[in-house]
Amino acid sequence: MNQDDALQQLSHIAHERAFGRHVGSDRLIQVGLDALIAGVESPSFVMLAGLLRIEEPEAPALFDQVQEELGLLFQPPADPRAAKWAMAYWIAGQIADGSLDPAAGTHLIWADVAYDLNYPEDLQPLVSCALNLEDWDESWGVSVEALKEEAIEAAEQLLSKQPPGERKD
Repeated sequence: MNQDDALQQLSHIAHERAFGRHVGSDRLIQVGLDALIAGVESPSFVMLAGLLRIEEPEAPALFDQVQEELGLLFQPPADPRAAKWAMAYWIAGQIADGSLDPAAGTHLIWADVAYDLNYPEDLQPLVSCALNLEDWDESWGVSVEALKEEAIEAAEQLLSKQPPGERKD
């Protein structure tokens, strides 16, 4: 793992936590250790990476310190609907760039976003992909890989609709 990979992993976990997903202390400590080994410098990394099992409850606060020190602190929009849309775009971006399995990503959008937004039209293609991937049977005559490709295309389509000020082009 190089510094860029370590910073990307840190950013990913920062987003997960900001969107309310549980990230265990063990993962926070491991990402600190990975970043430290990759040469990312932050005063709090040494403390985070060196936590013992009994000290795991300290990991979230140390991870927050690391984020601040590296300028990676992410705050989703304060408006709950805007935050859900930001989460949808973030997940779609991971599906599109290949860092998240399309089945897992579409399921997250279906379960954690679309329901709360009352199933908006722009998310319907991803919800359909989630349902197809979850219910897939080999008797359908279409491969899982083809369904995953459809999910990637649906994610790219959603990203193309993202408001310009929010795009990560």
